[in-house]
Amino acid sequence: MTRLSSAFSKPHPALVCFLTAGDGDTAANLDALVAGGADVIELGMPFTDPMADGPAIQAANLRSLGAGTTTADVLGIATAFRQRHPDVPLVLMGYANPMVRRGAEWFAAAAKDAGVDGVICVDIPPEEDDALGPALRDAGIAPIRLATPTTDDKRLPAVVEGSQGFLYYVAVAGITGMQQAAIESIEANVSRIKRATDIPVAVGFGVRTPEQAAEIAQVADGVVVGSALVELVAEHGADAPAKLRELTAALATAIRAAR
Repeated sequence: MTRLSSAFSKPHPALVCFLTAGDGDTAANLDALVAGGADVIELGMPFTDPMADGPAIQAANLRSLGAGTTTADVLGIATAFRQRHPDVPLVLMGYANPMVRRGAEWFAAAAKDAGVDGVICVDIPPEEDDALGPALRDAGIAPIRLATPTTDDKRLPAVVEGSQGFLYYVAVAGITGMQQAAIESIEANVSRIKRATDIPVAVGFGVRTPEQAAEIAQVADGVVVGSALVELVAEHGADAPAKLRELTAALATAIRAAR
């Protein structure tokens, strides 16, 4: 978790960039994100029923699974990334089935061996933390929780408790990549969450442009961008790394100038 702590201790909010493992040349695409200035990498684990994801990431999941990507492949991509980038935080993001089907302890140990810093499991709620959380913590991996606009003050303590690394604030009550929340709503909810925890708060879902990223960077500790990057992989294929680096650099520049 030291890498995550360092990423959120910089003078500027962290830029968190997401791509789906096994969709295109993942290694080259991840390297492009790092070269562009990403502070944290989220690597999506492809799944047949990505319920929180919009059309762009759903399609990326299908492309990856169609290419035969397995959990072992994802861990291999993570291992190779860690060898190339020893200081860049790496977070796996996905759904419970691939993470717990062979046992939470197995997954946590494999993720640790691959150099993973944190895990976001979309469909294990805080009330079911025992399914994965203790195994991750025992392995030194941060369980990163999700909060949403409907996470009220009564439920927020349960979300915060046991969460490590950063808290992912889902800015819209919907799926990824489809809409952008009003900055007033984001600011109010981030402020409310930060009153309940010292964990950094990163905001995602619907962030597509440098202008949107800069606006959110004024009120949050991090900005998460996914669908806009995944779309570049779909559109440009083998030429995606150059496009990914260009957009990531523009996002990073905007975020670092926001304060």
